[in-house]
Amino acid sequence: MNIPSDLKYTKDHEWVRIEGDTAIIGITDFAQGELGDIVYVEVETLDETLGKDEVFGTVEAVKTVSDLFLPLSGEIIAFNESLEDEPEKVNTDPYGEGWIIKVKISDSSEVEGLLADTEYKELVGA
Repeated sequence: MNIPSDLKYTKDHEWVRIEGDTAIIGITDFAQGELGDIVYVEVETLDETLGKDEVFGTVEAVKTVSDLFLPLSGEIIAFNESLEDEPEKVNTDPYGEGWIIKVKISDSSEVEGLLADTEYKELVGA
């Protein structure tokens, strides 16, 4: 299982890459493995400002649909539109081309509440 040390994580299995005041967010390798083949990614919150832990979209796999929870408060400034045609990128490259959204962070202190890679590994038993 791939859990990069340069990212932050949530208990809901999202990963976060901080670049200045922007957060790039996707789901972890563990999450995509549990979901199985992803067939659809929906984000209807583009250009909206949401609070931490609010639902920003859904990921649909062959047998289930899962909500996606925003790990940090902020404005959703980008959606990875390539996922509309190739949602399987979330399975094949969850930390790269399978990213889901970019958020302009409104409260940087919330970053401290995210899990480090070692804490996430403990959570998933890796």
